[in-house]
Amino acid sequence: MTDVTAGDPPLPPGPRQRPEAIRAVPVRHPLRWVSAIVVLGIAALVVDTFVTAKGLHWNVVGHYLFNDRILGGAVVTLELTAIAMIIGVSLGTLMAVMRLSANPVMSSVSWFYIWFFRGTPVLVQLWFWFNIGIILPFLNLGIPFTDIQWQGETIRIISPFLAAILGLGLNEAAYMAEIIRAGLISVDHGQTEAAQALGMRRSLVMRRIVMPQAMRVIVPPTGNETISMLKTSALAYICTVPELYFIQNEIALANYRVIELLIVASFWYLVMTSVLTFFQYYIERHYARGSVRALPPTPLQRFRHFFFQFHSPALFVEDAEPVPPAISRWG
Repeated sequence: MTDVTAGDPPLPPGPRQRPEAIRAVPVRHPLRWVSAIVVLGIAALVVDTFVTAKGLHWNVVGHYLFNDRILGGAVVTLELTAIAMIIGVSLGTLMAVMRLSANPVMSSVSWFYIWFFRGTPVLVQLWFWFNIGIILPFLNLGIPFTDIQWQGETIRIISPFLAAILGLGLNEAAYMAEIIRAGLISVDHGQTEAAQALGMRRSLVMRRIVMPQAMRVIVPPTGNETISMLKTSALAYICTVPELYFIQNEIALANYRVIELLIVASFWYLVMTSVLTFFQYYIERHYARGSVRALPPTPLQRFRHFFFQFHSPALFVEDAEPVPPAISRWG
């Protein structure tokens, strides 16, 4: 026999066969099916209770679902939402920049604005703007220390629609200021310093370095605020603005079909919020590029996976990187 010392190299391994592929067997989850059946049964019972209610007249719902007044109220609701959010985002951006300013006056004014408008109910603010003519019968505009003056009657200048816009927009700006400030401070300050060291101007740094990264933090809560604004616009009824809730309430007071008209209004609120949610998803997906290795699936991909690939253990993800094949030790 030949002695093998501890320092000798090991002998090369002999030829070995490739191991058989492992057959994966999915784990059964019977409790998931049981819980799903129980939840679906409860949901079906709740739906059946309301659908078959004797006092609910579905023919009234169908009659007013596409009524011209209801559709007009939905359009006014969208107008209130869009204008209020434009004011909120624009003024909120200004307040966020002022809050981060090194100037103590700017920072203090921004802090006070956010504190005041977040601390008072939006309904109170709407009622205040609607009745501003009580304390200010006339509005005077002009250049100080000159004879150039313009005066107008407050009740004519601040219409119910404008009062609703002021109440909703100024209130939303306080919330958007904090959302935008959170997005700006989420970007590492070292990136700003590095960009300035390369000679980039502050405006260019904000536009090319800070904002693209901050938008990943800003977009999701901004989308939620937009959806919330769509529903909060129903409070504009107190200013007699003919939005969706105000119109359905007028019709219900005339025909005494309160629940039926509320169902009609709820249907259109759900449609509008669903459309906004759809756009929010794609905006978030756009700004997620570069921050994740694989983008989340689109609603169409989720639908296709649920109905045609439900047996697959993993959800299809677009732009996912291919997984390299496993390499055996023995080739």
